[in-house]
Amino acid sequence: MGGLVIPSVEKSKYLGSIVEEKEDIDEDINHSIMVGWQKWRKASRVLCDNRIPFRLKGRVYRMVV
Repeated sequence: MGGLVIPSVEKSKYLGSIVEEKEDIDEDINHSIMVGWQKWRKASRVLCDNRIPFRLKGRVYRMVV
């Protein structure tokens, strides 16, 4: 590339997945689980709020699950 040196890295993020040089997927799996739990915590705030109508909670639940 015109004499430009591209540095080598041990891990990189590509299309939302963590790609490692040593082909280990444990960190990627743990990251996916952590993101899933974060999304569920955000949804549970809506599902556990008594001020939100039950019908709307049902729609949110069906959309998430």
